[in-house]
Amino acid sequence: MAQNTRKARKAKVPSATQRLRLGLGLMLTLLLVVGGKLFLVQGLDVGGMAEAALNNRLTPIELPAERGSILDSNGTVLASSVIRYNIVVDQTVNTKTETFRRLEPVDGKDELVKVSRDQGISELAAVLGMERNDVKDALTGDKRYYIVAKNLKPDVEDRISKLQIPGIVTEGTSKRVYPNGAVAGGIVGFLKDGTAGQAGLEQTQDEVLKGTPGKRLFEIGADGLRIPVGVDQLTPAVNGKDIKLTLNSDLQYFAQQAIQSQRDKLGAEWGVIIISDIKTGNIITMADTNSPDPNDPGNSAPEDRGVRAITAAYEPGSVEKMITASALIEEGLSNPLDRFTIPPTYTVDGQTFSDAFVHGTEERTLAGILGWSMNTGTVMAGQRLSKDQRHDWLQKFGIGEAPKIGLPAEATGILTPADEWDGRQEYTVLFGQGVSQSTLQTVRAFQSIANDGVMLQPRLIDSYIDPDGTEEKVPAQEPRQVVSKDTARQVRDILESAVTEGQIKEAGIDGYRVGAKTGTSQSPCDDGKSGFCGFTASMVGMAPMDDPRFIVGVVLQRPKGDIYGISNGPVFRSVMSQTLRTFNVQPSTGEPARLPQFAK
Repeated sequence: MAQNTRKARKAKVPSATQRLRLGLGLMLTLLLVVGGKLFLVQGLDVGGMAEAALNNRLTPIELPAERGSILDSNGTVLASSVIRYNIVVDQTVNTKTETFRRLEPVDGKDELVKVSRDQGISELAAVLGMERNDVKDALTGDKRYYIVAKNLKPDVEDRISKLQIPGIVTEGTSKRVYPNGAVAGGIVGFLKDGTAGQAGLEQTQDEVLKGTPGKRLFEIGADGLRIPVGVDQLTPAVNGKDIKLTLNSDLQYFAQQAIQSQRDKLGAEWGVIIISDIKTGNIITMADTNSPDPNDPGNSAPEDRGVRAITAAYEPGSVEKMITASALIEEGLSNPLDRFTIPPTYTVDGQTFSDAFVHGTEERTLAGILGWSMNTGTVMAGQRLSKDQRHDWLQKFGIGEAPKIGLPAEATGILTPADEWDGRQEYTVLFGQGVSQSTLQTVRAFQSIANDGVMLQPRLIDSYIDPDGTEEKVPAQEPRQVVSKDTARQVRDILESAVTEGQIKEAGIDGYRVGAKTGTSQSPCDDGKSGFCGFTASMVGMAPMDDPRFIVGVVLQRPKGDIYGISNGPVFRSVMSQTLRTFNVQPSTGEPARLPQFAK
């Protein structure tokens, strides 16, 4: 029995050959499993592991786009950007790398070349123009982020990138500069943190100016070194577009100096001057007092950083009488020589009106009413218009409508519906009180009269210029006929007669025919108090009257002293004269209009 058991056990023990076969089978099975796994991972990459590994090795560097420039009408740079680079090193990578490889052209082909760390340091020092030991010290240590050099030009950055020194990366930065400082500073605006537009055109045109950043991708190995034959992809940045304005920076500077001098002399809160091209609607200047320098906006008070020519709405005063006269003539209710008997004061519907000067009962023409800026006569003539007509004509001349020239915070002004006017306001709107508007809105209204009754949209942005130099003109908006050509001519004769025969003789310019209108209004308090705090003094005029080319508007807010002794005439005359000289406008040839101011 025991012998049989031993035989059975002996029979179950595998032979050497069987054991060899079993081992080979297990090994083949294991190889098959491993090979299949490798095929899945490396061949099929079902889980995307190879791609994930590659992505882990890719190091991106953003290449900043160059922000577009802002130019005046002659191409003078008002704002521009320069691309600069910082050179940064990971010292932990560079310090431990005694040698590295990079691709270099050899006999017309790129080959891997072995480079020592010392050679790389010497090459980097030569490109940077630094002492070799200083560069070596900057690259040696245990800091993961250390700035080696700042503010390098793009060509220098490109040379450094080609050195492929371990641990070295470049960081792009953009610096905005404003070569003309405060000239048109509020219009141009400035950047927040050197990147995003914060004010002016820098803000409203940010998307156009900023462009699209590019990107450079390259592979870094597990040791932190760049893989010379690895991925090296470049997506170039697309620079922003330049913006060409209608401004003339020389005249802008001249006008800023002129209005600043007037403001300082009279202790006013602020002042503005606008010069507009009558034939195109182009804004030649929009000058503000205390204009901010975009290079240092923090040095200017917050209230000085905008453009008051479009943001500040105020009661325009007697310059609005031009609109009243235009409406009366266009409606066929009056003409420049129409006769009015005007008492010292005039009362209608329980409302009494007087003038800025003392006079008895006088026989005046409509031209004389405007030439001497009489509220009494304006109300007497203007009441021929219905309330709705008064409102509608103000609206036709653009009052209550923002010019929309592409700057922030443009004021629409206040034009209350006619059915909401009180018993006095329905008459005061005839001479510019009970209504508010910006200086540009006033200039736009005068432009339509100067341009044979055709109102043009004011233009500040002339064109956009692509990085390749292609210029795209900004189309002008459709013009609109506000009054007939004949009405515009008659109103121009009234305005010119205000200079030749009326109270505005100081606006006259030797050799040129000029038409103008002054305005004075009470300025509501803006500190929470009720009532009025000072006055607003303005003058708007055009020249030459035989073929009007330019409008100049001057406004001074709350000047100190006797308001009736304050005049913007000298400033207007100086700025208009400079404008005519700048554009080589020929002197007038015809005889000026001299409409009688008194009825005979």
